[in-house]
Amino acid sequence: MEIDAAASGAMLKRERVRDAILELIEARRPGDAIPSERVLCARLGVSRPTLRAAVDELVVAGLLVREHGRGMFVAAEKITQELISDRNAFTLPQAGGVWTSRLLEFRTLPAGARVSRKLRVSPAAEILYVARLRLVDGSPMAIEHLHVRADLAPGLTSEELEQGDLYEHLRDHHGVQVSEAVQSIEPTVVTRAEADLLDVPELSPALLFERLTTDSRGRAVEYVHSLYRGDRYRIVSRLTLGAGEEQPGAHDEQPPAKQGHHPGIPPGDFTGGDPVTFSTRGVVQQSP
Repeated sequence: MEIDAAASGAMLKRERVRDAILELIEARRPGDAIPSERVLCARLGVSRPTLRAAVDELVVAGLLVREHGRGMFVAAEKITQELISDRNAFTLPQAGGVWTSRLLEFRTLPAGARVSRKLRVSPAAEILYVARLRLVDGSPMAIEHLHVRADLAPGLTSEELEQGDLYEHLRDHHGVQVSEAVQSIEPTVVTRAEADLLDVPELSPALLFERLTTDSRGRAVEYVHSLYRGDRYRIVSRLTLGAGEEQPGAHDEQPPAKQGHHPGIPPGDFTGGDPVTFSTRGVVQQSP
């Protein structure tokens, strides 16, 4: 598949605009207004179509609300459901198929306000920004935007990143042992530029992943957000319900369990407060 340079450039420009608007959102509370499109275009030095494409993405993601005749406002906070294993860890095996990468952009630049907060560094600190198209068996599957602390990966080249594994490079060449990642997944749709790269129709369903990775010393190493095709990629979780064999007298002096909700399980189905353990894997659907 040949990448359209114009589509790639539009997508990367909108990425910068998206981050700038996200900074405005994160500095405000739900219901607060953000500047008008005209003001934002002048402030960011972009055209109205470019700005609208980024705003449309954030509206679809549920972060902004448009009100006709009034403007744009920060959306209400989302309800977050955490999945927690009783072993305090889980693994996410790589999905099937042959995965390869095609670089769209690779450069060193200042972290900026928003990414610096994620990585817990100065806004002026240098990061490696990488945009790449992930392919499975030659077909486009995802667009990834990586932000990596440059001081933890000095000398990393685009060739190494495209051909190898970033975590292996950090471990083998810089003694950085990745140990933990916190990842969120949300539904969204693709914009026109993203659709061109992923070879799907505009507004096709997609999965938005955001991940913050830390090393064994507690340093934030990498912040990533990725867009995966909703028609060919899905997440499968296996949940083990209940604590197994119960010991006599186990509930004699136990306080009442807090009522909660596990995704896909109606509240009240398991009233005993038994733990839910799980494993997760990615599944790539075969092309039609």
